Amino acid sequence: MSILSSLAFLSSAQTLWSENSISYLKNTSDFELLGNDNVNVITFEHISGHNWGDTFFFVDRTTASSDANNGKFDSTYGELSPRLSMSYLTNKELTFGPIKDLYIASTWEHNTSNDNGVGFAFNSYLLGLGAAWDISGFAFVNTNLYHASNDNTDNDIQLTLSWGYPFSVGEQDFMLDGFIDWSSAVDDHSAEFHFNPQLKWDLSHNFSKRKVMEVGIEYSYWHNKYGINGLDNQSVVSLLVKLHL
Repeated sequence: MSILSSLAFLSSAQTLWSENSISYLKNTSDFELLGNDNVNVITFEHISGHNWGDTFFFVDRTTASSDANNGKFDSTYGELSPRLSMSYLTNKELTFGPIKDLYIASTWEHNTSNDNGVGFAFNSYLLGLGAAWDISGFAFVNTNLYHASNDNTDNDIQLTLSWGYPFSVGEQDFMLDGFIDWSSAVDDHSAEFHFNPQLKWDLSHNFSKRKVMEVGIEYSYWHNKYGINGLDNQSVVSLLVKLHL
């Protein structure tokens, strides 16, 4: 029966829209754990909507050249976050108030360490409940509440908020989007708070009807990064270029 159910699900699954992009980030100040002067991050990102839910996936490739105080560093971090629509599962529209839909939310987080052992290699597996919100002016607002099963630390609770707010100034188009992650304190680590917005200007709007290139800035504030108590000063602005494929 499970095989038949899986085949039925696959046969009825439809992709409604999808978007892929590559971004480049260059720091303007030092990260707290990674003190190298020259840090570069290349990100591949995929997001798609389906009749059964949605999917978000990204991979960050971080490289930092050696300097007077730090050695060379490189790492790869990625997340895969599919959400299964409960409206699709129940064949009922679970829309009420500002909530557009409810989801079974999941995320796999994977991080590598540097070749010389520096860094935090881990896998984390998150499962919980999500919601999509209908809020005036926003392109999207999503929340997910997870139980996180962590490789290297005690399991905890994570709350994630993501948003996208498009706006225009004159004839120029902008997007203010980003996420907030909060995770609970447990016996072996402190609570974390990560605030990560991006402000992007659609440069390609001036010469193309299709969004091709955005430029802007990213701000990262991370309190107790990786749950390490006292790492509360990471506040970094990075320059950003984003290409839509």
